Amino acid sequence: MPGGWWQSLRARFEPAPIADSLWRRALTGCPLARRLDPDRQSQLRRLAALFLARKNFHALAGAVLDDYWRLLIAMQACLPALQQGAASLRGWREILIYPGEFKVRRSHHDDRTGVVTEGDEVRIGEAWEHGPLVLSLADVQLDLEQPWDGYNVVVHEMAHKLDMLDGPPDGVPPLVDIPRRRWIEQFQLAYDRLANSHDSPIDHYATESASEYFAVVSELHYSQPALLREAEPAIADLLVAFYGRSPAEGCEPPGFCRSR
Repeated sequence: MPGGWWQSLRARFEPAPIADSLWRRALTGCPLARRLDPDRQSQLRRLAALFLARKNFHALAGAVLDDYWRLLIAMQACLPALQQGAASLRGWREILIYPGEFKVRRSHHDDRTGVVTEGDEVRIGEAWEHGPLVLSLADVQLDLEQPWDGYNVVVHEMAHKLDMLDGPPDGVPPLVDIPRRRWIEQFQLAYDRLANSHDSPIDHYATESASEYFAVVSELHYSQPALLREAEPAIADLLVAFYGRSPAEGCEPPGFCRSR
């Protein structure tokens, strides 16, 4: 029967739905998702189900993951993708979860002397181009417990993933209804202001690169939008156009931002 063939084909590509009891429990544990309107919650639920079907979670170094924690990570990872759609989740499959901070080996080339040195850096999250998303479970948990403090490691690393959809990270993700020139000009001006400021509420870690600036202000959009709007109203407007309205509006405590 044609209808049976079509239903079978759809079943191959549609992810299994998230159980009601699990979804309700995860909504309780994720304040950002809980504050979405019903339509966006439904959209997030469908996108999170797709995320769970497409991504492979790997618990490393003794980390313990269950369906509840995989869903909490998926929900936060899909928040920045809500307005961009399922296509923005493409290009990578693996999620590596450590119980806490982890070390990565880095090489540094001194342009002046030509000397290359290697050393370990401690991280709580990483996003590799065409590679895995790497997260500290302890920091994911802390962000859920303190959702309005200006920081969210999953959102930060997903901003990098969106940034890398069109090539190496440069702080300019693929844009649909936002003029690229306006984005670049406003972000460059804001980046320069932060680099030359000693009292900005925006974490100076953002001045590491244009890509880090985009990731840091993305965190603020989801966790302290009022602070971001006060500091950089043009950037706040661009992120609302890119991500949609922040579910944190009206929730975040004024003037507080946990530093790295």
